[in-house]
Amino acid sequence: MLASLIGTTIEFYDFYAYATAAVLVFPALFFPTGNETTALLSSFAVFGAAMVARPIGAVVFGHFGDRYGRKATLVASLLTMGVATFLIGVLPTHTQIGWWAALLLVVLRIAQGFALGGEWSGAALVATENAPKGKRAWYGTFPQLGAPIGFIIANGLFLTINEVTGGAEGAFLEWGWRVPFLFSAVMVIIGLWVRLRLVESSAFEKASKKGTIRKVPLGVVFRDHWKQLILGTFFMLATYVLFYLMTTFTLTWGTKPATAEVAAAAAEAKGIAFNASAFYPGGGFAYHDFVLMQIIGVVFFGLFTLLSGPVADAIGRRKLLIWVTVAIIVFGLSFNLFLLPQADPKFAGALVQAFLIFGFLLMGSTFGPMGALLPELFPTNVRYTGSAVAYNVSSILGAAVAPFIALALWDAVKSPWLVGVYLAAMAVLTLIALLLGKETKDVDYEDAGVASTSVL
Repeated sequence: MLASLIGTTIEFYDFYAYATAAVLVFPALFFPTGNETTALLSSFAVFGAAMVARPIGAVVFGHFGDRYGRKATLVASLLTMGVATFLIGVLPTHTQIGWWAALLLVVLRIAQGFALGGEWSGAALVATENAPKGKRAWYGTFPQLGAPIGFIIANGLFLTINEVTGGAEGAFLEWGWRVPFLFSAVMVIIGLWVRLRLVESSAFEKASKKGTIRKVPLGVVFRDHWKQLILGTFFMLATYVLFYLMTTFTLTWGTKPATAEVAAAAAEAKGIAFNASAFYPGGGFAYHDFVLMQIIGVVFFGLFTLLSGPVADAIGRRKLLIWVTVAIIVFGLSFNLFLLPQADPKFAGALVQAFLIFGFLLMGSTFGPMGALLPELFPTNVRYTGSAVAYNVSSILGAAVAPFIALALWDAVKSPWLVGVYLAAMAVLTLIALLLGKETKDVDYEDAGVASTSVL
């Protein structure tokens, strides 16, 4: 439990450090197009590139994890993520080496996605394959808990640096943004120390002794478990869309000026031309205030991630997730209730804080059970590959495109209400998958897979 929690915390910290910088720093330092929206879209494109790399990492790490064991694979994924994140912290910017800076950022971002593609599933398996009977969902919430903890550490560090620099944009852009990326080296050293002390899971050892380890696990997954693969991908869809809307999109919306006058003044201060016809309003919050509001919401994310485990063990993963997904649909259709402009700033702030709490609360409730549900869809000999591919292909359908779609919908109607409709639509697809799927809490988790003489 500790090894899975520490590892995923570090991996998600590294991943979300980029997500925050993608909104605050990278548009200006790596994509200075002269147009704020175009620069932000370019930054989000690199953000999405990591999501495309995640299924590739899932296949590669899943292959080795199912053939040679979970421990070595988890060490390799953590090391890959740590090196890529540290190197982002020392990258020269566009003013120093031109567009080579953006290209190097893309390469390192892809490396981050590749590493995270193999991290989650391995951590989930380490936790659940060592869980006592009847507590798999509870144990499976610990790797999930790495997401809110990693988010809080990453954004808390950005917030602290912003305070240290006195909110001075020049100092933050010059050196402050690099500190969270460089700090990852310390966290990786701690994580490697813990993971190198791991022992292999008993389920994998039994599969190995029975001779059911496959030479090409991916082939077995596509041939024998394609239905579970498709269902698992759509199980995760609403979770991904919700999380990246609640983090990346809301940070963009919350810190964008609420009026054209404020936006024009900010553009003038930066020496940038302001296009009033292209302006669409945001929340108008100061960065410091909004990140604190997000962190408060993420606390509920963590709490409900942990609470969801015992509930999923008691009533089943499917039943819990059906109700939570229905709640996500309702939440998506209620964006206007929380995010419309209000005459009273304090009332507006309270509504947005409530919005963040409800959104992250639902996020924890849907994300927590996934640590057990997705691995339970597959037998031991292809469990790493199957769960990793489902989890990470869903990242393309959900997380990779969510920032683009949200930004386009927000721009189209000059209001975030249509973004909520998008979330609700994706949750409907998840609900359909859950209704088509079966309960997994009582499956034989020691099932090693049917032995075969096939090269697969």
